[in-house]
Amino acid sequence: MRSRYSAFVLDQLDYLLATWHPTTRPASLEPNEPGLRWLGLDVKRHAQQDADHATVEFVARSKLGGRAHRLHEVSRFVREDGRWFYLDGEVS
Repeated sequence: MRSRYSAFVLDQLDYLLATWHPTTRPASLEPNEPGLRWLGLDVKRHAQQDADHATVEFVARSKLGGRAHRLHEVSRFVREDGRWFYLDGEVS
């Protein structure tokens, strides 16, 4: 989760796509809007359902055009061949 947040901050779209599970991965991602500032990541909780499935609840904060934004999501991850992939998330 932290590596994906860092990739969002640094606009590393290739990394984001590579760590997104192929069954739910979009064809492409848009780069950050000009002026977007990421302010921080707070991992609220994580839970491993079994050896290959986990969830992470987080809040990511950003600012754009003088307005603060907050993304609160519970993300699902799956491990395949020893690598964790982002599946999807529920925004609240």
